[in-house]
Order: sequence, then C-alpha cells, then structure tokens
Amino acid sequence: MDQAPPRSALDAAIAGRTDAYFNRTRAIVQRFGECQVTYAVFLRRPVVSAPRLMLDWLESVARDRGTQFGIEVMHPEGTWVGAGDPILYISGPFTQLADLETLYLQKLGPPCVAAHNAYQMCLELPAVSFLAMDARHCAGAEMQEMMAYAASVGSAAARKEGARGFTGNATDSTAHWFGAPRGFGTMPHALIGYAGSTLRAAEMFHETYPEENLTVLVDYFGREVTDGLAVCRRFPELAAEGRMAVRLDTHGGRFLEGLDPAESYAVLERHAPGAIRRYRSETELRHLVGTGVSAAAIWRMREALDEAGFPKVRIVASSGFGVGKCRVMAEAKAPIDVVGTGSFIPDSWSETYATADIVAYDGVPRVKIGREFLLRRNGERKRNGHKPAG
Repeated sequence: MDQAPPRSALDAAIAGRTDAYFNRTRAIVQRFGECQVTYAVFLRRPVVSAPRLMLDWLESVARDRGTQFGIEVMHPEGTWVGAGDPILYISGPFTQLADLETLYLQKLGPPCVAAHNAYQMCLELPAVSFLAMDARHCAGAEMQEMMAYAASVGSAAARKEGARGFTGNATDSTAHWFGAPRGFGTMPHALIGYAGSTLRAAEMFHETYPEENLTVLVDYFGREVTDGLAVCRRFPELAAEGRMAVRLDTHGGRFLEGLDPAESYAVLERHAPGAIRRYRSETELRHLVGTGVSAAAIWRMREALDEAGFPKVRIVASSGFGVGKCRVMAEAKAPIDVVGTGSFIPDSWSETYATADIVAYDGVPRVKIGREFLLRRNGERKRNGHKPAG
C-alpha cells in the first residue's frame, strides 16, 4: 500500500490551523482529480490595499510545496479599494490552494483596514508626525507585525498627498517597516514612579542617554504644566535646540492641570473659536474641551511653554488618537508636533474579515449566486501584471 509523502513542518502547521472543511476538500480533490482554480479575494468595506504579508506567505508555501501560484494584484499596495472590489486573483492547482484560504485571509484583512485608518489619520493632520504605538495593544507578535506594516502602508499613501505620516514606531522588531534601525520612545509612567518625580526621571534618562532627544511624560502627578516647565528650566540648552518635547497623556478621568470646563472653553476661544461655535457631538466636545488630552489641553500647554520662553519645545500628544480625534484636532488647529498612537488598529474586528471565492474551475467561470460581481469582465485588463509565486 502506497504511503502518503511526509508533510513538511509548514504543511503540518497549515493543516492544524486551517478550517477542517478545507483539509477535507483538499483530500477529496486529491482522490477525484486535480482542477485548476482561480480565487477572487476581497473585503466588504473600503480599504487601502496592504497585501504584502499575504503574498510573502503564499510565496513561501509555493516554494515549500514545489508549485507555483499565479497572482494578479488588481490594487497595488497603498492604493484605495472599494467595497467588494477584488484586491487580487490567485490561480493554481486546487489541491495546493484549497487549504490555504483561512490563513492567507488572516494576513490580508486586518492590515488593509488598519492601513486605511492610518491613511485617514495622517491626512487629517498632515503637518504632524505620527509614531506607531500599537504593539502593546496587539494580540501577539503576528498581529504586531501586521499592524506596523499597515501603518507604514497607510502612511506612505498619505505622504503621496503631502502628509508627514508615520516617521517611526515603538519597537525594534518592526522598525524596519518605517525605514528605521530601531524603535523610538523615552519613558513610560513606570520610570517616573520609580524616580519619584518627573524632573528626576528626566535627569535619569538624560544621564543614561545623553545624545538622545528628551521627551518627558508630564501627567504622572497631575502637574503637566508645572512639571513640564521644571524640566525645561533644568535643561535649557536642550529646550533651546529643539531637542526636548513634553508628552501629554492625561487620562480621561481628569483635566490637564489648571483646566476645567469653563477654562477649556476660554482657551479655545483664544485660539480656535470656530471649533466650538457649531454643533458638536458628545464625543467631539470631549475631544475639544473635555477631560484627558483635549484640544484645549494642548493649546494650554503651548501657551505655557511659549510664555515661559520655550517656543522650541515640542508637544507630543497621545491617548486615543483615532481618525475622529485627529479630525477634531485639525479643526481646532491644535499645536501638536507628534502624535503617538495605536488607534489605527481596527475598532470593529468584524470589518477586517477578508473573503475569497473561486470564480473559475479549469478556466470555466463559475461562482455562487450573489457573487457574480467577482467574475472577470470580458476584456478586463490586468492592473498590475501576472506574478507567479514560488
């Protein structure tokens, strides 16, 4: 009796992680005869195309299996894709493709949605630099890689339209997506708690990393303005050289030092009155004049720095900077230099589900009822050529 060839480690991993009905489909096709198929791969919502992780994985599988897949990318990386519009077509032997669908869809949907979010955020604040701080919110290393990649894709698309975009991220392992040798960051709240004061934490950091720019987290003791200015006065040379920044990360349970609802409105009346003189949703009002890192908080910090003679000290803002908050900050002309955020991670994970349907069997067009829009139109031109994988 013939024995089945031994599985590679990759094949065994695929079999263990894919849906069981795909494994069974592969076995059935192996028994009843090979068929050449073409899959259309799409999402149900508008996205920015981010297929590289999926394509790299398919290439590795093709090499491992000693086969080739024909891949036609209809929307190259970084381009906008409409809902239901195939991002790419995959062709090859059914026995080699049947069990891959679960895993390659996992690698496509989330990056595409996150890239779209990052793109929109960068366009809302085109003069602001962004730092990707997604790692701590990711469910493991694979998601961390997907989200960093997505931010880089959305950022690159926004830069083509004049935005500064994401200039780096917080971890060494994914810094390559941003063309950087390492991650960026200075201090968490834990270092300030250890030091016992914001000023001492800044001193410790500077003594340890004297050549690094100094970004000081100033909300630990609820004295954002007081502690921020104290650090500026301690390091006047860094402040004058533009090598210092204060990071606002005030949580949503309190106002920035010196602010309350009335004073928050007063700050925006001085700097961006138009932002509060039209209808606003509850969420938009919170972003403008509420607790946490509001537009009023950022303007108040800028006022204090300028009045104290530190106009070159930059402001880094973090805490919930998604698309909506970025839009409100833009309308309030908030003087932000850098936004640190992981809020391009999709809010609704169900929106990230990519779908694949076979649209041709041995060259004959065939798809389930309701998905006819995936069929190739006569004379349809390939938008990015034919790329064999493997």
